[in-house]
Amino acid sequence: MAEPSRKIKTKHGELTLEEIGGLLPGTGEVMRSVGECFSMSWHAAHGGNWELGKYYLRRTRSLLRGLAVTRPKYAKQIREFDVDYLEAAYQALIERDLWSFDARYEEATDQANVYHVDTGHPYIRWVRPEEPPERGLDLQLET
Repeated sequence: MAEPSRKIKTKHGELTLEEIGGLLPGTGEVMRSVGECFSMSWHAAHGGNWELGKYYLRRTRSLLRGLAVTRPKYAKQIREFDVDYLEAAYQALIERDLWSFDARYEEATDQANVYHVDTGHPYIRWVRPEEPPERGLDLQLET
């Protein structure tokens, strides 16, 4: 017989771990945010706003690392993607090397699409949007 779930006190009441887990965003929701942040990093770099590009790539990595915790079945792929693809793109942003960043961005996008096929989601295909997902930000570097 399964042991009853222990309740955890919050300032709003008591919840079980299962209840808390059920409130976490789903993989699709997190990946939508990942895609937007990754795209914003490209658009910011192409606007010459390297700091904003780095910020959005750090956000991409942070979201993925959180997903690896809440969805451990993806942890190995996420770790590989972070180390083998996103780190190289981040280094290109640090160096302000647009050519290298573009190449690393495309490699990362291609690999993300391989992971989607590997995980049974071949219908999910990343592409870089022609327009940035968030239009309320100035992507151009002020001079």
